[in-house]
Amino acid sequence: MNAGHESTAVPDSGREAASELMPDVVSVRLRNTGEHYDCRRTETLLEGLARLGRKGIPVGCVNGGCGVCKVSICAGTVRTTGAMSRAHVSEQEEAAGVVLACRAAPNECVELDVLGLMKKNVCRYWPGGT
Repeated sequence: MNAGHESTAVPDSGREAASELMPDVVSVRLRNTGEHYDCRRTETLLEGLARLGRKGIPVGCVNGGCGVCKVSICAGTVRTTGAMSRAHVSEQEEAAGVVLACRAAPNECVELDVLGLMKKNVCRYWPGGT
């Protein structure tokens, strides 16, 4: 998994040309609920997630320090947009695809699992949610 790093599928010499062909908006699927939301490649996963309108989705910190918006990238790749507190995401977790949604932007369509404190709020009003 290349979570936290740009995809290496496109050679550096062709990355700029390929980037122009890639859509600005990609789909993000929440495996916890089966929902999809649109996320621009220029915004964080949390910014897109906030548009679902769930109460309690944390949009106050957004600086990688609180760890509330922890997610696991199950498919697709993301790139980090800033530092994440190692108190909340270890290097090993990040290598396995765990990131803070406020510090990760999608490179392509992504599937993710919401973890930890935010999971209850994301799944609260979804049939079968916790």
